[in-house]
Amino acid sequence: MCPTPIQPQPGQESVWNYPRPPRLEPANKRIQIVFNGVTIVDTERAMRVLETSHPPTYYIPPEDIQQEYLIPSSRSTFCEWKGQGSYYSVKVEDKTAIDVAWYYSTPTPNFSAIQNYVAFYAAPMDACYVDGEKVTPQPGQFYGGWITSDVVGPFKGEPGSWGW
Repeated sequence: MCPTPIQPQPGQESVWNYPRPPRLEPANKRIQIVFNGVTIVDTERAMRVLETSHPPTYYIPPEDIQQEYLIPSSRSTFCEWKGQGSYYSVKVEDKTAIDVAWYYSTPTPNFSAIQNYVAFYAAPMDACYVDGEKVTPQPGQFYGGWITSDVVGPFKGEPGSWGW
């Protein structure tokens, strides 16, 4: 069963207008991530991946991440669009979040612009911001999209969405 897309208002995007296969583009917004009270990301150079039914996933250039807080993980994943992915855990002082960020060291040609850029799950962080707006994590355990007021769904990961 296909969901009924929410009609976007002026200044909003519908995730149902995003393409499949996904598209990569500059985010053109300020992205900030806070973990255990420390701002570990502050950038205006992020890229975003847009895929049908998913809110944007933001990829951060490595030089705009406080690298001392990233711990390489043995976990890996595979994306049919981006290729083989690897994970980081994040540790700030006495707080650690396991496997909460991922990257592609050798992405497919269509995603070569995000080689070694890092995406973060929003839920384990204290806060993630897009242009100062605190994001809502995409529902579901698997998905890494960030929901803001300028994006409408319904979103993959919500109850009943597995059949989409």
